[in-house]
Parts: sequence; structure tokens; C-alpha cells
Amino acid sequence: MTPVRRAAPDTALHLNVAGIAFQNPLLLAAGTAAYGRELVNVMELEAVGGLVTKAVSLRPRPGAPSPRVAEFPGGMINAVGLANPGLQDVRQHDMPWLAEHVRPARVLVNIVGDAPEEYADVVAGLDDVDVVDGFELNVSCPNVKAGGMEFGADPDTLADVVRGARAATARPIFVKLSPMLPDIALSARVAVDAGADGLTLINTIPGLVVDVDRRRPVLGFGSGGVSGPGLLPVGVLATWRVHQAVSVPLIGVGGVSSAHDALQYMIAGASLVGIGTAALRNPRLPGQIVRDLLHWCTAHDVASLGSVVGTLESPR
Repeated sequence: MTPVRRAAPDTALHLNVAGIAFQNPLLLAAGTAAYGRELVNVMELEAVGGLVTKAVSLRPRPGAPSPRVAEFPGGMINAVGLANPGLQDVRQHDMPWLAEHVRPARVLVNIVGDAPEEYADVVAGLDDVDVVDGFELNVSCPNVKAGGMEFGADPDTLADVVRGARAATARPIFVKLSPMLPDIALSARVAVDAGADGLTLINTIPGLVVDVDRRRPVLGFGSGGVSGPGLLPVGVLATWRVHQAVSVPLIGVGGVSSAHDALQYMIAGASLVGIGTAALRNPRLPGQIVRDLLHWCTAHDVASLGSVVGTLESPR
């Protein structure tokens, strides 16, 4: 007799990551959900595990010239320039709205800066906001004081950024690393040793899309960050490598457009998975992925989805 397969309980998707209780592992990736308000009546924010806000810097940033976003057959390219209204405006106008509209979804605030100390200043400026569950440090930004090198590309500077932020808060800190780093596992160890509670893997890959009729870049800035389906195997590989190098929770981001994609990240070592480009194209997709993950748990008799994290077998 074929055994009766019981439906997985909703709690099968619950995870505790870096001390934060998530109702499911799916996050809206930084830059794709703004500060939440923009997605009202477009997406069920409360149905996802959480959202990572768009960047917050110490002072307002006007961002890159338009057009800022363009699609191409392999995905999307963008050069937004980390445009945002700055710390004080976000604190006064966006954080109160989030507190009233997104729970039980969790909130991680993406932080950027022009110098290492600015990361700590922004973190300190939001540390007493109740709706903030943690921070994500985008260290792919250029260090203006050091001639434009990315913070994450220099181990000493990376450590300074993380240590400064760590001293400014007791809340969990995730450090977002670029796939273009020469040794992403080494950078991961530097970040963790400096106090990171977790890591986000990965950011976009630099690219250029040309308007052949005008013989100009399609973006106003010129080059931009490439996202979309083609980024999936890059992100999964980075997640697997970093999972072998450190023992902190990971957020896998890049190319996710289905539950199958999310599971690849989790099996490779990610506890949480971010969705970006695909959700912009189909705002209903995050909710569908959450449902599909629950169905997968039922089909595979998985009582807790967290049990699959880091179960990838090495090739023989």
C-alpha cells in the first residue's frame, strides 16, 4: 500500500537566521522593493520572508542619469547610482510606513557609503528603529577617499567597514559581496572575522548593452550591473564556495525566478534567497515561489526546509 503523504505544515518554511525569525526563506532583494511603499497594491509584502530595502546613504544621492534600467534577451542591466533620499528622510518617512505594513515579513536595510565611517554612521542612525531587523552592507561601492576602489576589494578596508558597523549596532549584519572579487571566499572570511553575522552572495556583474542604431549605450551612465537568469549559476557557485569557507548564514541572490532556483541556492548553502529581476517582471511570482517551496516540502517529505541548507554533495 502506498503511504499517505501528508501536506507539509506552514511551519516547514520557518527559519531562524542570525537570530531573526523568518516565516519563509524568500526575500525581496535590495533595490527591487524600494522601501516597500512603492509596491502597495502590486505585491503582497507580508507574504514573503522579508525585504531588503534599497540603499540608504548618509546624505541624499541623486543617482545616475536616465535611462537607468534596460532589458535585453539575457536579463536586465541597470545603473541607478544608488539614488536615495538619505538617512534622515528614510528614517522619518519610510521606516514608520514599513512598521505598519510589512509584518510579519522582516526588514533588512541596505547600507552604502563613500567612506568606511559612513557605513557606521548610517547604521547608528537607524539602530533604534524597531522595524529594522538587521543591516546589509553593500561593499561593492567605490571608496571615494581611496581613489574609487570597491570597499570589498581591499581586505583591510573591508574589515574597517564591518568593524565600524559592528560597533554601531547589536543587530545582525550581512555583508553583500561582489562576484568580481578575486577570491570571494577570502573576502568572506575577512568580513566574518571583522564581525559580520552573515553574508549576501552575490551582487550584479558589470556589463554594457549597446543601442546599435544610435551607437550609444542603452543606459545613461553607460555600463551597468547585469542581473537576471544568467546570473543564477554564478551566484550558486559563489554560495557553495563561501559556505565551505565560513560557518555563518548566507543569503543567495542572483537569477532566481522559481522555487527550483531558490532550492539550488539553499542546497548550495544559503539559508535565505533573494529575488529581484523576476519579481519586477511578475510581482505575483514571490508568492507563487513560497507556495511552490511548500509543495516541494510535501512532495519530498521534508518537515523543515532549513534541513536542506548546505546539503550539496561534492562531485566525485
